[in-house]
Amino acid sequence: MSAPARNSDPERDRRTAVPPFRRVLFVSGKLAEPALRRVLEEMQPSFEAPVAVMKITVAALMTTPWIARFLEVPPDTDLVLIPGLCEGDVEILRKRFGVRVEKGPKDLREIPRYFGQAAAAAEYGAYRIEILAEINNAPKLSLEAIVAAAGYFRSSGADLIDVGCTPGLPFPGLGDAVRALRSAGMRVSIDSFDPSEIRAAVEAGAEMVLSVNRSNLEVARELKGTDATAVVIPDQGEGIDTLGPSIEALEAWGVPYLLDPIIEPIGFGFMASLERYAEVHRRYPEAGQLMGIGNITELTSADSTGVNAVLVAICEELGVRAVLTTEVIPWARGAVREIDIARRLMHHAISRGTLPKGVDDRLVTVKDPAILEYDEAELRRLHEAVTDPNFRIFADRTTITVFNHSLFVRGDDIQEIFSRLGVEEAAHAFYLGRELMKAKLAVTLGKTYRQEGALAWGYLTPPDDVKSEQVKLTARKRGRGGARRDP
Repeated sequence: MSAPARNSDPERDRRTAVPPFRRVLFVSGKLAEPALRRVLEEMQPSFEAPVAVMKITVAALMTTPWIARFLEVPPDTDLVLIPGLCEGDVEILRKRFGVRVEKGPKDLREIPRYFGQAAAAAEYGAYRIEILAEINNAPKLSLEAIVAAAGYFRSSGADLIDVGCTPGLPFPGLGDAVRALRSAGMRVSIDSFDPSEIRAAVEAGAEMVLSVNRSNLEVARELKGTDATAVVIPDQGEGIDTLGPSIEALEAWGVPYLLDPIIEPIGFGFMASLERYAEVHRRYPEAGQLMGIGNITELTSADSTGVNAVLVAICEELGVRAVLTTEVIPWARGAVREIDIARRLMHHAISRGTLPKGVDDRLVTVKDPAILEYDEAELRRLHEAVTDPNFRIFADRTTITVFNHSLFVRGDDIQEIFSRLGVEEAAHAFYLGRELMKAKLAVTLGKTYRQEGALAWGYLTPPDDVKSEQVKLTARKRGRGGARRDP
């Protein structure tokens, strides 16, 4: 139904739209140098990977203007990769050295995945499945509420806004609603069996009608010449054999169509309905199908992220070209964004005969794609190199570690850990309490902890909180042993 589109990730596209690198210069501070060299040695990159160690202990405290003053870039360098936590615009460095410069991942242990995903993502982002996002019970909403809901769905990745009518409830403002959405540049579908509602919506600019069968087929004849597509479903209470007469009529009238064998909720014939989709695909291989996957996500007490991923994979294999969803139940909030990611990931995997992993991890939300951690021996080596009172915090699968120049504390009880740190200044205590709680959450859920950074929640990951840096600096100025970022 739609031409393949690109995933809207300009930074990823910019990073991958070049030939392979020959030499990448990695910029580091003194404290992180040993760990960075170990990562690069284990990574065994296909390019030369020299390390520039700056005269500063913690690399994350560097700024791009400072780097521009003191960094020396060897000839024939294709890329300069600075720590992801460095502050400032990399354009300063690009102009200074005349070479490509990027901020790397915020944790140096993610460098192998950073380059691996960049290579895999070079041709990533196309899709074939369109998303219809339904505004439920639209007759009960004001025009302003309909337009606002549609704007949210469009920004989430929806291709069409489906105006959901309510059987038996008059909708005198239907035409005005469709026209308002069309005026805002949105494509619209109408979800109704009522011929009068279908006529009003199509006249106002709706381009898809959900749904028709032999009970209301005559209204579909009027779609000829309107460029509207009919979604054909089986007759009420009947099987997919009843699709045939409707298909024949639409083809005779020259009306485009999609087929919807109707997916049933789990416990009410879910697997049998999937078999119907497979059978329709065999009978009508050239016809696209539509699947209302909201029937599953809205009616199953499970996070919608993984459910949508699997359903979209099924759709991709079965020739489904449009999916209908909504976001009414709380656990399905974000479903449109999830489907937008899933349709790209599954198209990439199925069209290339590869697994849907290693190229886009945004659907991994509660758990992490990988848990990055330092063992105790590495942490003790880092501790030996620390000469200041600022606390570093680390977490592995079971244990939280906090240390500065004089203390090295490990445990799994954050209250006990905090009591051993001897912190009295309020702002610093607040900061450490928040970081320890975040570390405990990471241990509990099996996630990677990064000091002063947000935990990863896939596509839901918030930006890092700049206020934490302000708290850290305030505590340091007061001489209370402010915290510092991971090396």
